[in-house]
Amino acid sequence: MIKIYAPASIGNVGVGFDILGAAIKPINGELLGDCITIKLSKNFQLINKGIFSNQLPTNTEQNIVWKCWSKFCKIIQKNIPVSIILEKNLPSGSGLGSSACSIVATLVAINEIFNNPLNSKELLLLMGEVEGEISGSIHYDNVAPSYLGGLQLILEDSHIISQNIPNFTTWFWIVAWPGVKLSTASARKILPKKYTKDICVKNSRYLASFIHASYTQQSNLAARCMKELIAEPYRSKLLPNFFKNKEEIKKLGAISCGISGSGPTIFAVSENIKIAKKISLWLKNNYLKNKTGFVHICYIDTKGVRKIG
Repeated sequence: MIKIYAPASIGNVGVGFDILGAAIKPINGELLGDCITIKLSKNFQLINKGIFSNQLPTNTEQNIVWKCWSKFCKIIQKNIPVSIILEKNLPSGSGLGSSACSIVATLVAINEIFNNPLNSKELLLLMGEVEGEISGSIHYDNVAPSYLGGLQLILEDSHIISQNIPNFTTWFWIVAWPGVKLSTASARKILPKKYTKDICVKNSRYLASFIHASYTQQSNLAARCMKELIAEPYRSKLLPNFFKNKEEIKKLGAISCGISGSGPTIFAVSENIKIAKKISLWLKNNYLKNKTGFVHICYIDTKGVRKIG
């Protein structure tokens, strides 16, 4: 029996639409992500557990886990039955890479119990493919950090899909999910088909400056460059009072604030734990819509997917 954990992630990281992704872990040691427990079996079995298991489809063949197993078996041209327990600890449609967590943990667990027929690149390609079928287009900004850990730059080069770039170990990442869902597919549909040259140039400048600041460890420059011109102006309409909330969070001392992935989770960055706690409390009191919503103060998770238990 094998148990695999895959961490939550912040897609886009503000400035890098579909290009940047960061794996995160709460500073209190909680596991913010999904777990897969797997063993060989006579028939395929799937048991759903966890806080958000009630959000999963009742039809097994509509479950991401089954889709991962089915695709894997086709690739290796063997139908090997397994028994899987999915612990769904992330809400779907949250903007924290919920589907990516399930995909990464499942495919790593299946690969391991089948004696690793796929290498890491083949696994990541398959993760992106499954993610693309769910969201409407292949993108690696959640699956790559959840799989590899750290802050990932998505290259999609013929030889290299993603590479780790330096992150700021002094940064606290505060993430707040309000307790409501927002479909990734619908959040992608709201984006325009074309952008002006001015927007493209500005976005390229901010992204290049952020990457440069990351490698030269210029924290203030990196934070100032986390400006989002591709998705935030449009997706903010799906998040009530987003700009007002962003202004309040920055008044509290956040050095950056943005939408995590497609939303509705938002993130803030602080270099001071006292300020991070103030932001966390403000978000709990002002951003959460119900008791299922949550706020976590996090570090970057440098490990990515891993065996636990």
